[in-house]
Amino acid sequence: MDADAGRGPDFVLADPPRAGLGPAAVSRILELGPRKLVIVACDPATLARDLALLTQRYEIERLAMVDLFPQTFHIETIIGLVRKD
Repeated sequence: MDADAGRGPDFVLADPPRAGLGPAAVSRILELGPRKLVIVACDPATLARDLALLTQRYEIERLAMVDLFPQTFHIETIIGLVRKD
């Protein structure tokens, strides 16, 4: 039998739409319980909503804001989270 059978991923990268991950995706991520999670978010408000749920089990390890669309108000937020053990 495979030693990794039944285990979830160690790492998840999420690049949700402007509406954010939403409750279903957050619930699934929490269920999978990856050790590391990186989210690339284009809306700080929906990211904050999703983080309110994710930080029950994860802590912020790194945060970066990137201006991919100069001369507009749009920014991308890249956040790295690590599972609390």
